[in-house]
Order: sequence, then C-alpha cells, then structure tokens
Amino acid sequence: MPATEFQGAASSFASLGRSLLSIRRDQIHSMESPIPGSTNLESELESFQKVVSDGFNDLLQTDTSELLSISWIRKLLDVFLCCQDEFRMLMFNNKAYLNRAPMDRYFSEYFERSVKALDVCNAIRDGLEQIRSWQKQLEIVLCALDSNKSLGEGHFRRAKKALADLAIGMLDDRDANAHAHRNRSFGRQNVHRDQRSLGHFRSLSWSVSRSWSAARQLQAIGNNLVAPRATEVMASSGLAIAVYTMNYVLLFVMWALVAAIPCQDRGLGTHFSVTRQYIWAVPMLSLHERIVEESKKKDRRSACGLLKEIHEIAKCARHLDELADSAKFPLTEEKEEEVRQRVLKLGLVHEAVKDGLDPLERQVREVFHRIVRSRTEGLGNIGGANSHN
Repeated sequence: MPATEFQGAASSFASLGRSLLSIRRDQIHSMESPIPGSTNLESELESFQKVVSDGFNDLLQTDTSELLSISWIRKLLDVFLCCQDEFRMLMFNNKAYLNRAPMDRYFSEYFERSVKALDVCNAIRDGLEQIRSWQKQLEIVLCALDSNKSLGEGHFRRAKKALADLAIGMLDDRDANAHAHRNRSFGRQNVHRDQRSLGHFRSLSWSVSRSWSAARQLQAIGNNLVAPRATEVMASSGLAIAVYTMNYVLLFVMWALVAAIPCQDRGLGTHFSVTRQYIWAVPMLSLHERIVEESKKKDRRSACGLLKEIHEIAKCARHLDELADSAKFPLTEEKEEEVRQRVLKLGLVHEAVKDGLDPLERQVREVFHRIVRSRTEGLGNIGGANSHN
C-alpha cells in the first residue's frame, strides 16, 4: 500500500503543529536554531528529532541499485540503534515525567510494541538461516561448474539438481516457510542469567509459532499509532512526541526487515499515516514509497524477500539454469566461456552473501538485545520514579 500523500519537505521544527514542543510558550522556533533561553529538555527533544531526521535522510540518499542491499539494511539497523540510544538517554534524563499522565500510557504502549518487535527479530533471524541454506546450494553449483574443470554432462546434472533445490527453497515465503523449523532464540544462552529481568515476556519473544504471521505482527505494532494531542504534548513537556517518533522508527525498521528478509506470512500492506509535519516523516515516507514501488516490479512480485542479494541469486541461478538446459555436449568453446561467465557472476553474489550475512545477523541480534535492555531500564526508571513520589 503506498504511503500517505505528502507535499514538499519539512525543513524546520516550526512546521510541527506550530511547534508542539513549544506550545506551552506559544512560540515557534526552528530545529536547526533553537531560540536563546530554551530549556535543556526542549534542546534534548529537538536534538532527538534531528537525529531521527538525519538518519532517515541519509538512508534516503542511497542509490536505487543499493536500496535493500545487505549493506543498506545494516545501515538501517545502525540508524535504529543510534535513535534507540538517543531515546534512551532522553528518557533517562527526564525520569520524573515517566509515571505521569499521559507518559505512563505512552510508555506502556511503546513497551508493548517493543515486545512485538522482538518476535520480528526472531523471525528475521530464521530468514537469514534460510538464506544460508541457499548458500549451500550455490556452493554445489560453483563446485560442479568449477572453472578449472573441463565441463561435462555429469557436472551439469549435479549443478541442475542444486539449482532445482534452490528454486524450491526460494519459493514465496508462504510456501517455503510452511514446514520451517522454528528458531532458536537470540538470547537463549543467557536465559539463566537474565531470567529474572526478562522472564515476564519470554513467552512472546523467545520463539514464534508456526501460525505466527509477520503481517499481523506489523499490524499489531502499528495499531492505534496516532500523534499526541496538543494537550498531551503540553502535559508531557513534549516527551509524548519523542515516544510517538520512536514508535514510528520501530515500526518502519521492522517493516523494512520483513520486506527484505524471508519470514512467515510477509506482507507490505502496513500503512504509514504520519503527516509531513514531523521533520523525519518526509524521508521515512519517501523510503516507504520507494520500497513499495520496488515490490511492484514484475520480477519482484513473487519474491520471498526484496533483499538485493536475494534478487541477484534468483536472477543468476535462472540464467545459469536456462544455459544448462540449452547445453549440448561436448560443449563448444563459445558455450563453455558463456557458462564460465555466468558462474563467475554467481560466485560474486555468493561471496557478497557469505561476507554479509554474519555481520547482519550480529546487528539483528544487537537490535534484539538493545530493545530488551531499553524496556527493562524503562520499567526500572518508572518504578524508581514511583518510589520517590
């Protein structure tokens, strides 16, 4: 579903509903140039909004050919971790507000969304394991059609069997994941150490069932995600906007991961209804539209994931399979050279995946644990604030 229509670009924080952060003073000031005498909290809030905006603007500058590549997904996760750190510090520095209305409700809802995001991380980890299984088939093909061998009919039979297995494995996720073994937890090795602080949401986050749906999970994360009212902004001294912003960062990042990586019941229909009044909304909505447009391309519609490397694997494997089908033995020099060129391209894709998957999985793991720590600390801060009241 295309992103909400918007026009132009928001260049300053003044556009945000006549500067909602400053509503209590009824003044307008820009993001880039805070007015003299603004409070530390206002400066922190503006800084957080700018970190989010800069991060998404940076992601938006990516060339179309690199959008949704492993390197771009890693960059996206870096942006998330940076936003998460800024958000964590903002809340830590303003703990006194956390147990007051409306912040108590906003935080409760944010933490619920965070728990749902942990399931997405686990599902994405399974998707990375699935891509690793494809790697093994690619290795068989590359070994069978090794450039140092004189290629014969037996080599092609072995390669075609691996290509057929690969094609089955890369079916649309609704079919390919129907019998998938559910994942091992990112944090299972730490269960005993962390069970007291984390046990209250293990049932939701340490595994996902076969009936679990990425599309439904994204819908749950996005449900009732509405901008705070002016009275709520004033009552929270602007912190309600920060929580709303972080909710949208969380939603977008989880949606992009599901769009890119194979997982159960993927769906790109998540609606982003945020308005362009927020300075980070324009780049976020632009990225949403670009990814949705990518998914509509003819050769992407039935893909099990929009990751660039998945597309490259499928394309190289298809071309090589077609070439193998037309091969007659003994091969002519021209045909053998064509095969070797195709194998070379497949080898380059294989190397890109091999080199990129481990660092990407480590980042997804870090996102998982950072969400856990943020939630645990947030609950602790709220409890600490209550104990001093």
